[in-house]
Amino acid sequence: MLAVDVGKTGCRAAVWTPGSAVAHGTCEAPGAPGLATPDGVPLAEKAVLTAGRAALDQAGVRTPDAVCVGAAGAATSPSAAGELAQRLLTTLAAGEVAVTSDAITSHAGAIGASPGIVLAAGTGTVAVGLGHDGTFARVDGWGPWLGDEGSGSWIGRAGLRAVLRAHDGRGPATLLQEAAVQLHGSLDGLPGALDQGGNTARATAAFAPIVAKAASAGDEVSIAILREAAIAWGETVVAAARRIGGTLPLRVAVTGGLIHLGDALLSEFDTFLAGSGYALVRVQPAGGSLEGARLLASQRDAPQEPFVVRARPAVSWHFASPGTAGAQQAVLLRK
Repeated sequence: MLAVDVGKTGCRAAVWTPGSAVAHGTCEAPGAPGLATPDGVPLAEKAVLTAGRAALDQAGVRTPDAVCVGAAGAATSPSAAGELAQRLLTTLAAGEVAVTSDAITSHAGAIGASPGIVLAAGTGTVAVGLGHDGTFARVDGWGPWLGDEGSGSWIGRAGLRAVLRAHDGRGPATLLQEAAVQLHGSLDGLPGALDQGGNTARATAAFAPIVAKAASAGDEVSIAILREAAIAWGETVVAAARRIGGTLPLRVAVTGGLIHLGDALLSEFDTFLAGSGYALVRVQPAGGSLEGARLLASQRDAPQEPFVVRARPAVSWHFASPGTAGAQQAVLLRK
């Protein structure tokens, strides 16, 4: 079974073989800008094939019996998710391909089928909540220009804005100025530098660890940015709790690359949850998005199933005249 996580920054893939509780290792490739973007599907397919084929080779598996992909943008563009599933069914010669949002695979990996909220905080940010009565809610995940508040892209963009404000004399000096020059060269060319790779969200997210480092060094501008990011996280989670009937206690797990930015962000987030008026308790995730993809690849009755698009080969029967060689010929179709 092949599990793949396609984010906007990176793509990871792992293979589980029958009887094995441990993956054969994780292979990585560059990510994709999101399924809803122009050329999002072929770019996501390229990322999946690069990381997925490397993982299959490492595991000694020629063709996977099942594939599950958690991809950024799948929630806002189910048709693109379906197209990706169809394409992978052919290019990987898989028995079945499931495609869903990376937020859904993160939820399945972190909490499984239990009630709770998972905040996936990486290059983008989205919360997925499952209530005690099975109610689902998805909050944010609207992309770098309309949402993803508190994400890596959001933090990096806020840091770079602060740099340019200081450069213009519109804002206070910050340690981020020198870091931005070292990373991108002349600040006059900064907008063009961010667009060069064709994935601006990934380019701005690369500055988020620099903001965290400056905050740990006491930079007030960076500290304020992380505080605002933590509040954005909290508002997103509370909105999810409200929509799934959060009067009962709910576990909250945070996944994604931003959990490695340091304690300041998470401590501010915990403080916000404690004062929210909801019974929200942060817990460590049981697993990550790859474990969630593994679960959804084989379990079709999971509560996340309504958000999963599946494609599998179909058999159609063509009946010829009795007694002919083609009386019952099975033709395998890619759906």
